[in-house]
Amino acid sequence: MRVAVLGAGAGGAAAAVELTLRGHDVRLWNRSPATLEPFGGVIRYEGLLGAGEARPEAVSPELGEVLEGADVVLVCLPALAHEGVAGALAAAGVAASIVLNPGHTGGALHFRRVFADAGAALPPLAEFSTLTYVARKYQPDTVTISGVAGRVRAAALPGGDDALALGRELFPAAAPERDVLATDLANVNLVLHPPGAILGAAWVEATGGDYLFYAEGVTPGVARVIAALDAERLAVARAFGHELEPLHREMAAIGTADRDAAERGDLGAAIREGAANAEIRAPESLGHRYYLEDFGFGLVPMLALARPAGVEAPVAEALLALGGTLLERDFRAEGLNAERLGIEGLDRAGLLELVAGARV
Repeated sequence: MRVAVLGAGAGGAAAAVELTLRGHDVRLWNRSPATLEPFGGVIRYEGLLGAGEARPEAVSPELGEVLEGADVVLVCLPALAHEGVAGALAAAGVAASIVLNPGHTGGALHFRRVFADAGAALPPLAEFSTLTYVARKYQPDTVTISGVAGRVRAAALPGGDDALALGRELFPAAAPERDVLATDLANVNLVLHPPGAILGAAWVEATGGDYLFYAEGVTPGVARVIAALDAERLAVARAFGHELEPLHREMAAIGTADRDAAERGDLGAAIREGAANAEIRAPESLGHRYYLEDFGFGLVPMLALARPAGVEAPVAEALLALGGTLLERDFRAEGLNAERLGIEGLDRAGLLELVAGARV
């Protein structure tokens, strides 16, 4: 299969490595040539996929070159980059199936709205609930892969069955869900990051993030806040007819939490003792994506879904208010709100109709 991988950060690099090793024709794109230059056409890798070098068919900052002849477009980018890349794909008139790996919370709906605003036909579009890897680029030419997902949730927008099928062919760990509301609300990062980011903010500023975010930062008190936020996420999902797993079980299925602790129902220990995240350090500053992405593109869209669901989410509201005060930003205005999701004014029935395909 010819796969255009968009995004040369750790997630995109990990996908390009694995798919190349499995024999797919991979073309890797990144908007910034400076990110691609250290590769020199070769992606060095280490970790769970072994160690070595992968040579994609092309590594290019030219989007047209990467898209030409692609069977599927795999978007491995932060939610912050979705608006720009969706606009670029709409302008390019892409017709190939698009798979968001990950979709974060609301990614597919966001792409739909951008394509509609551009007057472009939306190709088949599917999203994953979370990235299929735990990966970091500690060196600009090397991706370190410490985790490969055992299961992620996958769903498509109406008309996106081909994208879902291609995504599952590329990533057999992807388990299909009824609609994208399930994948949106199965995004573990929207629950996992904000409590630790807020409650650890003083230590982030004082030490430049010189501690292990999960192994040391998820204290019993932080775990209690995570659990309360998770209960709100599950309530929103339930209002739309989805019985999702609590965070510790979802993470254990993915492979990022300790299974024994998860089976005991010990959320804090499950997170702290997860091997895949064991060495991941805290944000070096308040400008880290755990703040900029997971508040405006995690909590904000969750709250946008909570409103038509008729679910109160006071912990999410409080964390969002504290995050905005901490960073002096209006996350609700600049983030993935109902307008940017294209669901403004919809009630529960209208939103369910939209994701089921009854509403154009």
